[in-house]
Amino acid sequence: MATDPVCGMYVDEGSATLTLFRDNRTYYFCASSCRDSFAAPAERVARLKRELALAWPLALVALVATYVPFAWAPYVAAAAATGVQFYPGRSFYRGAYDSLRSRTGNMDTLIAVGTTAAYAYSVAALALPGRLPALYYFDASSLIIALILTGNYLEHLTRHRATGALRRLSELLPTVANRLRDGREERVPVGEVAVGDRLRVRPGERFPVDGVVVEGRSSVDESILTGEPMPRPKAPGDRVLASSVNGEGLVEVEAVATGGDTFLAQVGQLLNEAETSRVPLQRLANRIAAAFVPAILTLGVVAALLWGLVAAAGLTVTVLVFVSVVITACPCAFGIATPAAIVVGTGRAAEAGVLFRGEDALTRAATADIVLTDKTGTLTEGAPELVGLSPAPGTSETELLRLAATVEQGSEHPLARAVVTAAGRRSIALPAPIGVTVEPGRGVAGRVDGRTVRVVSAAVAEAEGADLSGLERARAAMAAAGRSGSVAFADGRAVGLLEFADPVRPTSRAAVDALRAMGIETVMVTGDAEAPARAVASLLGIQKVHAGTTPAGKLALVARYRAEGHSVAFVGDGVNDAPALAAADVGIAIGTGSDVAKEAGQILLVRPEFLGVPRGLKLARRTVAKVRGNLTWALGYNSVLLPIAAGALVPLLGFGVYNVLPITGAIAMALSSTTVVLNSLSLRWVRLP
Repeated sequence: MATDPVCGMYVDEGSATLTLFRDNRTYYFCASSCRDSFAAPAERVARLKRELALAWPLALVALVATYVPFAWAPYVAAAAATGVQFYPGRSFYRGAYDSLRSRTGNMDTLIAVGTTAAYAYSVAALALPGRLPALYYFDASSLIIALILTGNYLEHLTRHRATGALRRLSELLPTVANRLRDGREERVPVGEVAVGDRLRVRPGERFPVDGVVVEGRSSVDESILTGEPMPRPKAPGDRVLASSVNGEGLVEVEAVATGGDTFLAQVGQLLNEAETSRVPLQRLANRIAAAFVPAILTLGVVAALLWGLVAAAGLTVTVLVFVSVVITACPCAFGIATPAAIVVGTGRAAEAGVLFRGEDALTRAATADIVLTDKTGTLTEGAPELVGLSPAPGTSETELLRLAATVEQGSEHPLARAVVTAAGRRSIALPAPIGVTVEPGRGVAGRVDGRTVRVVSAAVAEAEGADLSGLERARAAMAAAGRSGSVAFADGRAVGLLEFADPVRPTSRAAVDALRAMGIETVMVTGDAEAPARAVASLLGIQKVHAGTTPAGKLALVARYRAEGHSVAFVGDGVNDAPALAAADVGIAIGTGSDVAKEAGQILLVRPEFLGVPRGLKLARRTVAKVRGNLTWALGYNSVLLPIAAGALVPLLGFGVYNVLPITGAIAMALSSTTVVLNSLSLRWVRLP
């Protein structure tokens, strides 16, 4: 172990590809230094938030003061615009400087030049009354900066989510372990556990490392890792995973993987690789600006020189020509084309229970043509329910359920809770059980009405060679449907079979049909067995099923479908889904799922309904279409007005036209922006599935 100079935490140097940091509370998975992984994204988001908190109030003050008919109002507007221009707006100057060093142009260059021209001319007109027309553009320069900073904030907030996913993943690990040495138990930091150490894990505790059970029996809840709701019975020789929760039995395990070698750490590594390997989205606005910026600056300079020097129009006209060209080209409508549509589209989506995390989520979701989805907790409810009762001859359904539910009252197993809940729905009165004993990983037993009642899993009953005559057809039907089951015994005689299933959510079929209507194929990708997966797929009309897939397998399927030319949306809710959620073109997480999955997804469904998927994808398509329409309008506006700003009307109207051209350009810019906003607002009335 060594101390990392950046973080001041302990470093587990045994992991070459994934560094494990430890403080006194939790673990953090980092692919690089803590500063790069955690501090920098958080600082950028916080800085932009502070700048927006200043930019918007000052921009609104400048807007009001520019048009208030009082002598002192222009000075108030100038003061407010100065605050915006040189504090929140300084990032655009840095971006413009960097682009000049690389001999290219981008949106920062156009924003810096346009807002500076509007601001500088306004200051000059205020300082030199009588020399220049009293035309002020303080509102335009301030609003452009505020609007575009809003877009930048959304972008950086989206990038910061990857760090959040890794933090959430780290919080699943316990910080201490109960190690056995020479027959004595000692509590030690998990970082000190080595392969081969023997650990004791009590009921309700999380396993600190991957291990093999060497003593004891229990059922283990691995749903946080696998997404599957059924606890798995564990006996000596069975593997257990770090962060899974021990059930009702006390077990001792031998550590077989620690630190970066555990299953949980490998999921973290896959998640990190998926995040860092993603190609950044190329901004359409920057691509246009790369050609647009030098063209506008050249046009402004040439037009100013042509009319100011060649035609001897004077310094005032020369300045006004350049300012008219730059202000006319200043990307007000261009700058709000994307944020306006995104704000309306994401607001409409939020009302429908769909949360988009930034512009990337929208643009990626708009292109999705195939949806890979987990089954448990996504298409289904994610918790077992009693769906069938098959009493043996001589026993009624009510009696079977009463006997089983009475002894199951003494167990906290999810299947036991399902049985008790089913009895409650039928209003069956349950007596108090006597002498209930829980058999970890096997079942439960107790006395009911003087009879010894035992409920065990069907697999345990068959392994014990129990006489199950009279239940053969029910067992065969249960196996064909891919369901799990328990057998109830009374005084050693089998009295019936109880069948369990994870029920399909009521709206899942409608969601699959809606996706099909949009031309989007749905594919099930689940860690569950083939039989139950096929059964659910058949109910929902899903043709393609990939069952028994691991987190790495899900990640490989995402890569395979992308290699085939598909734009992939992945829907999931478990830790095992996180790498695939991060690697897909767009990850859609269920809001009731694990925190890691929610952090890894770019889209979050607030309600646990698969119907949110077609709703979100439809809104994404419409929103991106509005963005493109807005950009087309903004560019069209520039194409029409720039020749006029450059002097196309001078031969007809003379140089006097430049006394009104700057303000006319600003008015036209405002009208263009209004059109963009109204076009974006039409997203409020999109009909959703």
